[in-house]
Amino acid sequence: MADRQHGNPPDDGSASLPSEAHRPSEHDTVRSALVIGALGVVFGDIGTSPIYTIQTVFNPGDPHPVTVTAQNVYGVVSLVFWSVVIIVLITYVLLAMRADNDGEGGIMALITLLHRGNAQRGRRAAAALAALGIFGASLFLGDSMITPAISVLSAVEGLKVVEPSLESAVVPGTAVIIVVLFLVQRRGTAAVGRVFGPVMIAWFLAIGACGVAGITDHPQILRALSPAYALGFLSGHFGTAFFALAAVVLAVTGAEALYADIGHFGRRSITRAWLILVFPACVLSYLGQGALVLAGPANVSSPFFLLVPAWGRLPMVLLATAATVIASQAVITGAYSLTSQAAQLGYLPRLRIAYTSESTMGQIYVPWINWLLLVSVLTLVFAFRSSTALAFAFGMAVTGTITITTLLFFYVARAKWGTPVWLVTVGATVLLFVDLLFVAANLTKLVHGAWLPLLIGLIAFTVMTTWQRGRELVTAERARHEGSLSEFIDHLRSGKAPTLRVPGTAVFLNRGKQTAPLAMRANVEHNHVRHDQVVILSIETEPVPRVPDHRRIAVDGLGYADDGIIHVTARFGYMETPDVPGALALLGPAETEGRLQPGQASYFLSKIELRRGKAPTMAAWRKRLFIATSYITADAAEYFGLPRDRTVIMGSHIEV
Repeated sequence: MADRQHGNPPDDGSASLPSEAHRPSEHDTVRSALVIGALGVVFGDIGTSPIYTIQTVFNPGDPHPVTVTAQNVYGVVSLVFWSVVIIVLITYVLLAMRADNDGEGGIMALITLLHRGNAQRGRRAAAALAALGIFGASLFLGDSMITPAISVLSAVEGLKVVEPSLESAVVPGTAVIIVVLFLVQRRGTAAVGRVFGPVMIAWFLAIGACGVAGITDHPQILRALSPAYALGFLSGHFGTAFFALAAVVLAVTGAEALYADIGHFGRRSITRAWLILVFPACVLSYLGQGALVLAGPANVSSPFFLLVPAWGRLPMVLLATAATVIASQAVITGAYSLTSQAAQLGYLPRLRIAYTSESTMGQIYVPWINWLLLVSVLTLVFAFRSSTALAFAFGMAVTGTITITTLLFFYVARAKWGTPVWLVTVGATVLLFVDLLFVAANLTKLVHGAWLPLLIGLIAFTVMTTWQRGRELVTAERARHEGSLSEFIDHLRSGKAPTLRVPGTAVFLNRGKQTAPLAMRANVEHNHVRHDQVVILSIETEPVPRVPDHRRIAVDGLGYADDGIIHVTARFGYMETPDVPGALALLGPAETEGRLQPGQASYFLSKIELRRGKAPTMAAWRKRLFIATSYITADAAEYFGLPRDRTVIMGSHIEV
């Protein structure tokens, strides 16, 4: 459940502080709470990468194995360290996290910034990059399927180190944990979330301490911090280093979460958590594992767990399992948020969204996505059966998303902020070179599993772009059926249409004020009645996370001040679920030609049945896909918060 607060915290995460002066200790307490919360939500994925990264690099079953030599170990550890520095620290922490959309981050926020920033120039380029961004979002859906599988598998595989005879229990145990994880999603994360931070603090302290122990035994591993070893490994042994990059990238999985979750905790809180605890702990763990492999090549079988003293391995397995569940929770909530935002922006149909907390508006649960992820994750667990087998697929999803995020960021930096061309060119060239090197390395694993996230991404991308295109066609055809609103109201006012005026308020939901609602037209033409007060209501989703109440409502009298017919525009942000009665309650009697009573009004919806037509608007298979996708659309009355007992649905059909 995506933990979104109502309103956006400022950069320092202190939105909850009153305006009057505070004692430093109170301010520090609030700030510390945000940092702990960020540790529990944001860093689960990247914080559990040490479990499987080094092990995967030296996996003897790799189609392009990296042999265990001292030179290769130094080179790999150095590559891991500098990859984290370049991609996580520079690309995300220092750059991308500054490109927020009214406090919200992530690739969908970048897409909205593209749309908002191309009014005067670069429309075609922005549209092409927005499409690329949708593909990046689609890859993230693949990531949200792979992360729970690989993370929980890698943790439970620690049982093999504790007791080899337990190997047969790894896959069933993983499946049980995953099923329980998805079953509890509908209960919300408010209660569980309070323990996430302390668990992750214990996790990072533990892996850092184990790393220090390994470094103490072989301190020469600290040489790997020098970029000379990474560059020397790439230049002197490019063939080996290039293929190793496909596994090295696992060290930066979860980097997108730092950017996507700035709306939760603020940029500074996430940055502090990363620099103070997460980054040092992960680096110490990688160095310690490298030292262990130098001591004995056989340790590559499970360097993370072998780094732990024998007496502490079972507790570490339990702690790792808890940490990977938290990592899985982070991407599951991210998938909920992404699909919700995509629906608000018109790339997916309205999905049923349940709010799981009365005190925190943004904690959401999307049932359809939850069950889709559960089936997908279990399929991956039983199909791949090990974390190393899944690693090839994982890297492709991560590198694709990172590369697209980098590209979109630099376009926004130039088009929206006016950053000098030379600076954008230099920065984009360096960072995209690194990103594309990782992409190319992962493409070498295409037949070994890297095809999976590409296939998932392609399917999701096709669904989203097909829905967007079909929605445009339906909108145009619907406008033709509805006709002009002004002409319809003029006809109504002229008295030529015999209609009976009945007491009460009728609210007709419509797409805008250019066309007449189908339900209203049917009510007048077939039932020959209209209400004393008629509200034609349009919902607008703005490219901002939330809209304040003072900007929520706009009223248009449609040219007359005494006929009881008005048009109301209700604005909502893409992170909000529309509440129609709540929005109407903001109106005063002076705006509505008499006081509205949303609690007693009748609400009218126009239900559209889609049929496949012969017009060459889309390929036949895309028409079928569009119509099939429409079946998962959430009930409109529930989506808009309409009372069931006072909602009337009137049907029509449209061909696509």
